[in-house]
Amino acid sequence: MSYQVEAQAAYVLHTRPYRETSLLVDLFTLEQGRVSAVVKGGRSPRSRMRAMMQPFTPLQVSWRGRHELKTLIQAEAVASPMFLKGSALICGLYVNELLERLLQPSDPHPRLYVYYQYVLNELLAASDIELALRTFEQQLLQQLGYQFDVQQCMPEVVYRYEPSQGFIAVAQITETLKPFCFSGEQLLGIVAEQYHRPEIRRAAKRLMRLALETLLGHRPLRSRELLQGYTPKNREPER
Repeated sequence: MSYQVEAQAAYVLHTRPYRETSLLVDLFTLEQGRVSAVVKGGRSPRSRMRAMMQPFTPLQVSWRGRHELKTLIQAEAVASPMFLKGSALICGLYVNELLERLLQPSDPHPRLYVYYQYVLNELLAASDIELALRTFEQQLLQQLGYQFDVQQCMPEVVYRYEPSQGFIAVAQITETLKPFCFSGEQLLGIVAEQYHRPEIRRAAKRLMRLALETLLGHRPLRSRELLQGYTPKNREPER
């Protein structure tokens, strides 16, 4: 007997060709987390679901299957697609790639789903993209069980970040250690999300990148490579 899930809120994270005429789609869903599914005939011009299998479109989907790879049987757009442009588009792809790479299959994260909607809305508004990214990255790390423990940090002390050990006080900052060092004041500001302070934003960007790279491993993010090659006048800070 086939296991079937109905009417799940979802967004498409990534699609790729599958066999001759189908699509393989990675979804981020409200109740089931990341789900991979086959859209049979999804590459055919006559496919009803083909146009909907795009990032940043709020969907309601149904699928069947007991194994990790499901079969998508229905999809409906519940709102208009979010048409992101320029650096906002690349940052949206960056967020999608983080979820695709870091979330385990069928591991629900409803709170993170709400923050995903928040970051998409902020990218669409393009009012403060950097703030939106830092907030989302911090929430993603928390949902993955990765907490920045700064309870013992003193504002005037400098700490070295060690992924396996946390923050270690250092007496002298060398050029080699500098990229991994933060003042206690910066760390306390990051945890408190004091992103109205420019120095806290800069430190948060370094810290989030270090923490995420530990989880991502050595394979580079495709979206980061895209952003590095994107140089308009109003380019957002490099990820």
